[in-house]
Amino acid sequence: MDHRPIGNAPTGSRTVVITGGNTGLGFACANAILESPHGAPWHVVLACRDEGRAQAAVDQLTSGAGVAGQVEAMSLDLASLASVRAFAAELTKRLSTGTTPPLHAVVCNAGVNSGTRPTATADGFESTFGVNHLGHFLLINELLPALQSPARVVVVASGVHDPAQKSGVPAPAWNDPAGLASGQLGPAAASDNSLVSGQRRYSTSKLANVYFTYALARRLPPGVTANAFDPGLMPGTGLMREAPAPFRFVANRILPHAIPLLRRVYSPNVHTVQESGDALARLVTDPEQDATTGRYFEGRRQIRSSDESYNDERAEELWTASMALTARP
Repeated sequence: MDHRPIGNAPTGSRTVVITGGNTGLGFACANAILESPHGAPWHVVLACRDEGRAQAAVDQLTSGAGVAGQVEAMSLDLASLASVRAFAAELTKRLSTGTTPPLHAVVCNAGVNSGTRPTATADGFESTFGVNHLGHFLLINELLPALQSPARVVVVASGVHDPAQKSGVPAPAWNDPAGLASGQLGPAAASDNSLVSGQRRYSTSKLANVYFTYALARRLPPGVTANAFDPGLMPGTGLMREAPAPFRFVANRILPHAIPLLRRVYSPNVHTVQESGDALARLVTDPEQDATTGRYFEGRRQIRSSDESYNDERAEELWTASMALTARP
């Protein structure tokens, strides 16, 4: 992958890393950050697995007029702890030499929904938990020393972690973290078929995202914040790419044209990708959020996350276990 930035870094510019920034929510967020009127220009690093798509996203983001910052792509596969470490080491090196402007934000956006067929990461973890939680957990811990205050970490969670929202996705089935890493959901999933189990793995990983955010916020130094973000339902983003064909067809071909109807009959928390991208970018750029940390946002609204997500004992257990699971062999 071409690691060279586009153009010269503007004086006083700041770096933001966006995982999975080549498409969907991450791409929309990157575009909104580049156009942000707040403060110095942003240098956007799209941290992506697919080199070709990442470079195409760079080209698209830099093709229009009025882009205040600059964009580049770097290789990152969250399904490989070695790749996460290599990305963090390369970025840290470039930050220390001034090749890349100071790091002031990380957006943990990339995610997978494994569908009906359980898959494993390069390190043997169940993929949904391994990518959505463990990969980001290691990434943030590797990059924390490089973050310069004021700095922000934003973790993309989902309302599906909260049974009270009645999202239509099975509620999380929490288990001890080692069990989740090996693909073993909690007792609530005992009678699940393969489709339900796949969706429950996803909602459980999103609960892990919220636990991680709150535990991280308790550990961050002054001037560094961490918040969780629910983008709502965004038809057509490709998250259902591993789902059975009929589900993919409905999600990608029909629902994107029915957003106003979905808001009336399903939930007001249904948005276009651009709307959610703008809301996510706000948590990175808006000066009004300077002191906001350890909070959960549904789009632009700060709300309570699920009752279950405020179990601090469980969050601390997840943190400790994740440190062990991501430790160097």
